Amino acid sequence: MEIDIIDLGYMEYEKALEIQMNQWEKVFREEARNTLFLVEHPPVITLGVRGKEDNILLPREELKRLGVSIHRISRGGDVTYHGPGQIVGYTVMNLNHWGRDLHLFIERIEDTFIRLLWKSYGIAAARGDKTYTGVWVGTDKITAIGIQVKKWTTMHGFAFNVNTDLSHFKWLIPCGLTDKGVTSVEKLTDKKQDMELLKRETAEMFCQSFNAAPNYIKFQT
Repeated sequence: MEIDIIDLGYMEYEKALEIQMNQWEKVFREEARNTLFLVEHPPVITLGVRGKEDNILLPREELKRLGVSIHRISRGGDVTYHGPGQIVGYTVMNLNHWGRDLHLFIERIEDTFIRLLWKSYGIAAARGDKTYTGVWVGTDKITAIGIQVKKWTTMHGFAFNVNTDLSHFKWLIPCGLTDKGVTSVEKLTDKKQDMELLKRETAEMFCQSFNAAPNYIKFQT
């Protein structure tokens, strides 16, 4: 089995969401392969189906002045931030190919980053408990995960902090958790990382987690 890997580059959130939704229809209908989109976004805050407006700490007027857009979307989870230096992965996957098991699907994504961080950096990361999804280094989250499933086909996915400006997380209460922090590969290694290399490593490890081969496709604008 192959998974199509499509790098969208640096793209506004709305455009990437439209591309993802169009691909969802094709994957659901078995007209396209399971797909992983990789993308960096300009600063944006998204609210999941359980997202609370109170978890956005800056006034909307101030966020607008800073060029930050806000979107309420259909994924699980609360509020999160996307921005430059963060690898966002949109997983458009037909779970009929993986036993219709959403919990196992999320665990495979978590395993992707646990193995990548250990193999490439010697960083010991772990999945959260049943209350906290995502990948953690101690009490700091390095990869957030939020999935939507409709007709056993997924949308949305993960946000992996590589060179992310962590001060931007002060604009919100990430995932609604007041007693947890955030971290990045740059912070943990004290070195700015090569985003293109990390995208490739993420794609390779993601496909390994699903016992699939990556099929790289050039994005057509």
